[in-house]
Amino acid sequence: MSSLSPAQPAARQPMKHDVVVEGHHVAVWEKKPAQPRAVIVLIHGRTWSSLPNFDLQVQGERRSFMDALVDGGLDVFAVDLRGYGATPRDESGWLTPDRAVADVHAVLAWIRQRPAQIKLPLYLFGLSRGAMVAAMVAQQRPETLAGVVLLGFGFDPDAQIPASEAPGRPARTRNAADAAAADFVTKDAFSGATVTAFVRAALQADPVRTDWRDEHQFNAFRPAQVQAPVLLVHGDRDPEAPLAVETKLFTRFGTSDKAWVVLPGADHAAHLEKSQGELVRTIVWFIRRHEV
Repeated sequence: MSSLSPAQPAARQPMKHDVVVEGHHVAVWEKKPAQPRAVIVLIHGRTWSSLPNFDLQVQGERRSFMDALVDGGLDVFAVDLRGYGATPRDESGWLTPDRAVADVHAVLAWIRQRPAQIKLPLYLFGLSRGAMVAAMVAQQRPETLAGVVLLGFGFDPDAQIPASEAPGRPARTRNAADAAAADFVTKDAFSGATVTAFVRAALQADPVRTDWRDEHQFNAFRPAQVQAPVLLVHGDRDPEAPLAVETKLFTRFGTSDKAWVVLPGADHAAHLEKSQGELVRTIVWFIRRHEV
């Protein structure tokens, strides 16, 4: 007898694609509805890969961000950057901003060549550090995107990351449960079951912390050079996305087609919290805003 109740349907399993970028195999996950109206590509943050963030399965709850976007009519792809989830590190053992941006460009090109997606508008979504990667992709190739969605984007455009010499070998530090739970900070914004499920899934997918170097490459980001349509979103209690920084970003984006939405009661894990429904509705609105 199945333990699933009528309110908890069986989880839809994502399809895994293998995208080869300059000889390296990058894992890309997909879920889609029968008749998608647009494509959205998800880029995870600094520590945890795509499936814990975007396809979290919680007993008795609907917390899969991918499933929610599929319900909104979107063909959803999620990329594991090098060293995360199902994508191995390359021979260097490191990930750099330029490498991450180049890999996302390659995945977008692969999607645009697929017959099922070739005529659909293509959007990019970035979470936290993934939002910086997404913003740099949009800055470099705005003509390839119908728009970019930036969640929990806390990079101060007036700050400069100092160049530093990386150690000879990556540290390969093991991830810990307290780090997995750290983004859930606002009381009543999430359930205990969500945090428990996320910690378990995160440590299973990413037992070792991915090593970055040359992070000063992020200094090439210029909001004024972002000409693709932008949706900037953050929780009003997100310590990683202070209001002063969000104000700088929004006012400086080069495009006039931009929107800024603050999710009340949400923090850095807004995509997995009770705010998820409002976040998804906001994204769907952004994608459909010019429909007639």
